[in-house]
Amino acid sequence: MAAGFFISKTVGVVAIVLAVGAVATIIALSVVYAQEKNKGTSDVGTNTTVSPTTTTPAPNNPWNRWRLPTTLKPESYKVFLQPFLTPDANNMYIFKGNSSVVFVCEEATNLILIHSNKLNYTMQGSFHATLQAEDGGAVPDISRTWLETTTQYLVVQLSSPLQQGRRYQLFSSFTGELADDLAGFYRSEYTDESGTRQVVATTQMQAADARKAFPCFDEPAMKANFTVTMIHPTNYEAISNMPVKNTRQQIIDGVTWSVTEFNTTPRMSTYLLAFIVSQFDHRDTNSSGTLIRIWGRPKAIEEGQGDYALNVTGPILKFFEGHYNTAYPLPKSDQVGLPDFNAGAMENWGLVTYRENSLLFDDNFSSISNKERVVTVIAHELAHQWFGNLVTLRWWNDLWLNEGFASYVEYLGADSAEPDWNIKDLMVLNELHDVMATDALASSHPLSFREEEINTPAQISEVFDSIAYSKGASVLRMLSSFLSEDIFKEGLQSYLHTFAYDNTVYTDLWVHLQEAVQKNNVTLPTSISNIMDRWTLQMGFPVVTVNTLDGTISQKHFLLDPTSSVDRPSDFNYVWIVPITWMTGNNQGSGNYWLTEVSDTNNSFTINSTWLLLNLNVTGYFRVNYNQENWDQLLNQLGTDQTVIPVINRAQIIDDAFNLARAKYINVTLALNTTLFLSREREYMPWQAALTNLKYFQQMFDRSELFGDMSRYIRNQVTPLFEYYKIITNNWQNRPSGLMAQYNEINAISTACSYGVTECQQLAANYLQQWQNTSINPVPPNLRSAIYCSMVATGGESAWDFIWQKFQNASVVSEADKLRTALSCSPHPWILNRYLQYTLDPTKIRRQDATSTINSIASNVVGQPLAWDFIRGNWRTLFSQYGGGSFSFSRLILSVTQRFSSEFELQELEQFKKDNEDIGFGSGTRALEQALERTRANINWVTENQAAVMQWFKDHSS
Repeated sequence: MAAGFFISKTVGVVAIVLAVGAVATIIALSVVYAQEKNKGTSDVGTNTTVSPTTTTPAPNNPWNRWRLPTTLKPESYKVFLQPFLTPDANNMYIFKGNSSVVFVCEEATNLILIHSNKLNYTMQGSFHATLQAEDGGAVPDISRTWLETTTQYLVVQLSSPLQQGRRYQLFSSFTGELADDLAGFYRSEYTDESGTRQVVATTQMQAADARKAFPCFDEPAMKANFTVTMIHPTNYEAISNMPVKNTRQQIIDGVTWSVTEFNTTPRMSTYLLAFIVSQFDHRDTNSSGTLIRIWGRPKAIEEGQGDYALNVTGPILKFFEGHYNTAYPLPKSDQVGLPDFNAGAMENWGLVTYRENSLLFDDNFSSISNKERVVTVIAHELAHQWFGNLVTLRWWNDLWLNEGFASYVEYLGADSAEPDWNIKDLMVLNELHDVMATDALASSHPLSFREEEINTPAQISEVFDSIAYSKGASVLRMLSSFLSEDIFKEGLQSYLHTFAYDNTVYTDLWVHLQEAVQKNNVTLPTSISNIMDRWTLQMGFPVVTVNTLDGTISQKHFLLDPTSSVDRPSDFNYVWIVPITWMTGNNQGSGNYWLTEVSDTNNSFTINSTWLLLNLNVTGYFRVNYNQENWDQLLNQLGTDQTVIPVINRAQIIDDAFNLARAKYINVTLALNTTLFLSREREYMPWQAALTNLKYFQQMFDRSELFGDMSRYIRNQVTPLFEYYKIITNNWQNRPSGLMAQYNEINAISTACSYGVTECQQLAANYLQQWQNTSINPVPPNLRSAIYCSMVATGGESAWDFIWQKFQNASVVSEADKLRTALSCSPHPWILNRYLQYTLDPTKIRRQDATSTINSIASNVVGQPLAWDFIRGNWRTLFSQYGGGSFSFSRLILSVTQRFSSEFELQELEQFKKDNEDIGFGSGTRALEQALERTRANINWVTENQAAVMQWFKDHSS
């Protein structure tokens, strides 16, 4: 998932259903549906269902444990579902269905536990389900069934044990709500061009919500074959993981329905199952025998918004077939853009689902970053079709390998589709530098958890964080770099071939990589397992310090707040085995070196006439500090000819220096000195590293007197970049060539406008006037995010109302996103407070966009205290509306607290934690601890550095 992060008649009738098969099942369903219709109510909440509330048994019973017992193993499911796409008499959207699962008894037991959540069952006689033996023999009687709501089980207790080795079938009939909660089998809505509201029935099963669609053994290791049949209105189309086997018409309650049966899936996990009923259109193509289809709202497809995705999917699939040396496992690849979707995308096998902005692209509205988003997310999800879907991790504690791997190879896949972009370089900024900010906290966590640490759905959701995705990606990139990509691929291919259609633990990959290492006689200081355990089983990363005067080199666990205490013990005492690449100035030398102890001496690092640079292209996951003399040499090189230093390392020098200063390894003025050369720098990566780090200074000081001098300094530095792009784009009319150049043009405009370069703000005002006068948007798509923000920031209430109206009428989701974010740039508290209230109204702001809108408002210095008050005042509403498992709570907490740097704000945050302990913080639990730690660190940092920073900006702002 891309961060993106992805339910009777008599027993006699049921026996006939099970014996006769699919047609009989539909007939039985029609009988049930007729009965329900005559009653004028749905199954939901009616007396056909036993109440799920039970007397809580002793906690040591199997049904009080979150993990399934290993006594039963599913083999196959037959699932029939009928979503009703208009509300029933109770104004609820519902779906009805029945399912049967064939399972093997691995160990004699008189208990069947199967996951079920928010499903209401049609009773089979006195019980929720019926049981029969696959061989037609006798089966134990059911003595009791009930729903255990806390642990989300349907419990079937038997009068005598099931026999080891025999196969059984469990059947049930049920109803569920087709809610708009973005989880399980849910409802998405959009308004078509005629103004009619259209309903889509779609799914999001990851991590633990297949059980909301039908009863199932809902754990990744419980792989099975699935045969899905969808019953839907005849003017709708159904799609699922596999191609359609047949479609026929069936009259139910006097209404003609379409019955679409799909081919049976290969062995797969429940969280990868998907089915959608919609009136979407699609574009298709064929790539090496694989049918590729891009689905979306009819107008979006008609306008060609799916064409870019269609064009890149074939090349990316072909790339991964070569990378894995394994053919794409399924006959087709459907990709669907959904109006309402919680994550970025979800890798359902053969039916990948996306937020619209991660799949659809329109050249007339979408920016280069939208295009990059589409190609990287597609590559991420397609990478999973093998790594994650064909071979699946046994349990969620190893999620980092699944998501970290896809987050690494998405750059390789995207590079194969867009070879001119140099997109692989962006991984350093987007993943490595970004996640180091979190991983340098004492409240961080290791990549891999112990299996017993992750049990509940909320705990599983919490694992989907930047450590899993971005640190996982960075560490795997480092591994591939020191092995070489060819050796890495050889081990990877062996791993996939060995475990196809099965489950693994992360150490299985190490075994296959080790075999490739030995086969190719690669020299390493120790085994892959010994090296990588230090990066996966202990949190954080080292700062490597080298002294060029005597060649000494050492490592230490890097903490942003060196006074914080690390409570989590490590078997390796926070020492890593570090692969180091290096080069010197004047081409005096370069090489590779392993730091295996806390400290060492390397004579190659004794240099006095030039500079030494460690961690070339930042392939290693660590920071680098030098003695003052070497820092001076590097700064001198940047000041005379920065191009001698590789562009990624120019970004690294800035990012390392600012973070080392925050952690008190070097003086804050040294870090600021690394930005002096930027007035001559035209490359994106160093500028982006500087702006990211200066943003911390902005957050700490934009409410204080020194921000005036800081703003003047940044204006002075960015004006030459602004002028450069003004010239090469012919006064902003042409688009620069290349991904990085376009990104830096966006930086030039965004920074110039937000820091008050008059010409930039006037450009935005002129664009606004033109747009209002002609109704034709004159702003180039790449510049829209920055220009829209400036329009709202300087244009007052009328500009806000104009942009709001454009947002409401936007037909392209990437355009709507830019407008929605820009609306948070207003400097007026009353407008921002009104906007915050809009986030609670899904008719104004879609539920999937509510938290990101609050985050945008919080990033505005005027909006931040308003957003904090809003979160505190509405925490219970937000929590109940989105559920504790929502992926967005962690980002929400971190966003609204990012400026906290006073004792008073720390007290408020501690009080917020205390006030809401009873309801909890769901997936934001760890983020709250990180926010507290960051706030304490910010308080200390501001106290110690404010005077020096104020003087530096005063000295350099003239």
